[in-house]
Amino acid sequence: MVSVLGFLTMAHLHHLLLLEVMVMAWLWWLGCNWGGLAWLGLIFCVHLLCLSCFLHVTLSRKALQPVSKAKHFCKAHAKVLRRVVLGLLGVAYLCYFIAACYLSFQRALALVVMTAVVAFFICWDIFKKHCGAKVLLLLRPVGKCFQKSWPWLKWLLWVALLAGLIVWLALDTGRNPEQLISLGGFCFLVLFLFAFSKHHGAVSWRAVFWGLGLEFLLGLFVLRTTPGTQAFQWLGDQIQYFLGYTTAGSSFVFGNTLIQEVFAFQTLPIIVFFSCVMSILYYLGVMQWLILKISWLLQVSMGTTPTETLSVAGNIFVGQTEAPLLIRPYLPDMTLSEIHAVMTGGFSTIAGSVMGAYISFGIDAASLIAASVMAAPCALAMAKLVYPEVEESKFKGKASIRLSSGEEQNILEAASNGAATSVGLVANIAANLIAFLAVLEFINAALRWFGEMVDIEGLTFQVICSYVLMPVAFLMGADWADSPLVAELLGIKIFLNEFVAYQQLAKYKKNRLMGLEEWDGNRKQWISERAESITTFALCGFANLSSIGITLGGLTSMVPQRKGDFASVVLRALLTGICVSMLNACLAGLLHVPTQVGDCAMFFSTTNFSSTSYTMYTCCKQLFASSVLQNGTLSFTGSWAEQAESVLWLGECCVYYNHTSCAGTI
Repeated sequence: MVSVLGFLTMAHLHHLLLLEVMVMAWLWWLGCNWGGLAWLGLIFCVHLLCLSCFLHVTLSRKALQPVSKAKHFCKAHAKVLRRVVLGLLGVAYLCYFIAACYLSFQRALALVVMTAVVAFFICWDIFKKHCGAKVLLLLRPVGKCFQKSWPWLKWLLWVALLAGLIVWLALDTGRNPEQLISLGGFCFLVLFLFAFSKHHGAVSWRAVFWGLGLEFLLGLFVLRTTPGTQAFQWLGDQIQYFLGYTTAGSSFVFGNTLIQEVFAFQTLPIIVFFSCVMSILYYLGVMQWLILKISWLLQVSMGTTPTETLSVAGNIFVGQTEAPLLIRPYLPDMTLSEIHAVMTGGFSTIAGSVMGAYISFGIDAASLIAASVMAAPCALAMAKLVYPEVEESKFKGKASIRLSSGEEQNILEAASNGAATSVGLVANIAANLIAFLAVLEFINAALRWFGEMVDIEGLTFQVICSYVLMPVAFLMGADWADSPLVAELLGIKIFLNEFVAYQQLAKYKKNRLMGLEEWDGNRKQWISERAESITTFALCGFANLSSIGITLGGLTSMVPQRKGDFASVVLRALLTGICVSMLNACLAGLLHVPTQVGDCAMFFSTTNFSSTSYTMYTCCKQLFASSVLQNGTLSFTGSWAEQAESVLWLGECCVYYNHTSCAGTI
């Protein structure tokens, strides 16, 4: 048929068909047999089919001509069309932004901040692309002059910074002298790591001081400034709201009863949801953009190579086995110092997916986010202190390295892959919890049995940790009374995992917020707010014995030929990671500001005393401290003496808490 269409034109087919019709009519008139007519009819049908195919092809080509022209036009003017579409989207967003600010600027404050940050980086990229070279050329004389003056200017700057730090510490710790303990612990840990340095004479002090300085500035911004505190608190609240959407999926699959009563169905689905969202962000390029910006800041300030810096920056958002995937093509050529930095970054931080689970326990979201961000520069600094660079890195002086994107074809595939990938993580967490808690119970039973042989009652793994690590907990800034419980949590984190430790910390926090008595006989039921903050930072990291196998397995699967190199530095990296989390905790203790209790008289006058809370516990303790019971007569000192209902409030407090003054209310 194709060959027929190749040499027949439209006119030829018309004439041929007309001739065939006339011949068939003439043969029929002459009375020819039906066989000849049938053959001629068959030929006529074939020719008619050829004509219809020819017409179809011709008309289809004419119909597709506008489409092909449109595709050709789009390809030829792709850049212009892209700019037009982006311009229209920008105008639409600008209209939306103006409307939101006009209706309620306070409500749109978060939108303003996010828009300002994104606009700054977009303008910076455009400026660097079009004007960067010209500006550098203009500033070259200034740079040469600065380089000449840098040898003495550097020392002047360091002296000024040191003097300012000393003055600030003197003024700040004057009000809260216990902060000096955290400062002493911070200095002790840095000296301890320096003592274990692989090459003492090769330490890059620029990386060490810049890393610790960035950690301090981040901590100061988050814990002491109002904008920083509000920003991270807002971010933590948004994450909590965001994680609440997990309930829609988990309640549909498991039912409301299970997700409210069973831990596995309540917490583990959050990891699935968070992993799915992270995969989508990676597909859209948002995570790569964030990691590159943070990596650039660390690299420029600390002078580290782009490979190790990029991996440590990635650890803020992803886990210890996912972050090295960012630099997988470069792992075979990295030095031992760079590999040590990559491992330390993994041990010093936690993944965003498990962070969601810890937040669901009730751990403060702002503290967890701050701990992960602060750990990045500190991990890089301490990695360079413990294992300085003595080899020639192939990546030194390299401006940047390329970040590979995912292989997903669309956003739905990215979401599906993220959810599917999390199944292994969820199963791993569940299996580890079952195994570790069972092993812990077995160890405790064995220790109790051995202890009873020598008349030592209640000997457990937690008790041993509380004694061994108690000085470390005290050096981080915890009160001496809280140090045993903080040390116990540290031991669980190091020898088991941080998941179990955060679960126990959440119980202590819940007891405090419920307003329970601090002591139940000889057992402490909760730790102070300051100790909670310190412990939250100290537990924020994957540095535990079980992570050694995870780290070695993940890196060896990427570069099997360097298994020996990985094994030679992993223990040193684990020790560094543990100390990085403790350094963060010391800084949290140094910068912690006690929460001021409000007007207790106003609180008592508005509460109905139907249940306890931490505020009620604190106010009742104040009331107990001001009460005086002498010869059966109850009186009050200070501002409580002026309150007419002090005796009534004391009686309500005595319903929940015990004090010697309660005898005067009977």
